[in-house]
Amino acid sequence: MLVEVKDLVRTYKMGETEVQALCGVSLGVDRGEFIAIMGPSGSGKSTLMHLLGCLDRPTSGSYALDGTPVENLDDRELSRLRNRKVGFVFQTFNLIAQLTVLENVEVPLIYMGLENTKRQSLCKEMLAAVGLGHRGTHRPNELSGGENQRVAIARALVTSPDIILADEPTGNLDTKTGQEIMEILQDLNERGTTIVLVTHEVSKAKWARRIVHMQDGRIRRELTGAQIVQLVDLFQEMPAA
Repeated sequence: MLVEVKDLVRTYKMGETEVQALCGVSLGVDRGEFIAIMGPSGSGKSTLMHLLGCLDRPTSGSYALDGTPVENLDDRELSRLRNRKVGFVFQTFNLIAQLTVLENVEVPLIYMGLENTKRQSLCKEMLAAVGLGHRGTHRPNELSGGENQRVAIARALVTSPDIILADEPTGNLDTKTGQEIMEILQDLNERGTTIVLVTHEVSKAKWARRIVHMQDGRIRRELTGAQIVQLVDLFQEMPAA
């Protein structure tokens, strides 16, 4: 199993008040899965994603990524594991405006200590894979939103991570471009990459093979197969607001 989470708790202090964002979450993700984590605002889905991506530490509970226990790693070890094992795709792209497209994709490889020629070759290969081989010398402000998200996906893939964590990756995109991004993620999954998608949209969650629904910091239910089809059908039957 690639991801093993058991009894995960994350508590934040807000002044004198403690807020429990996660309340004993347990979850397993097999290598090659495509799962969607859904839930309303404040449900804990983004907190869980940050913990899965080694961007934060749990208050209690255990998390093993590809067999490595994460909760007791120091900052340097955590950064090394994150760099080798995890690729991130965010709603806001998180590209560096001053860098070219090629240089943005190159950033994770610099942290890995890869030599320049190899870095350049891998970055060009990844940009070509997302249809932007001709855009390497441009900067983010010269690209459309969909193109910027493709750059972010190329950056996430360039280290050959075991898992892609995508947090609302189509949230800033129009419907057509969002569809294209979801098709890229589906293609990556079919090639063997594990995908964890955080979304509040049923229309995006339907691409997953399993939906994990969260509420109040807990996993309330999991849907697979025909259950996902039923959820999508119900969503489509609902009258527009």
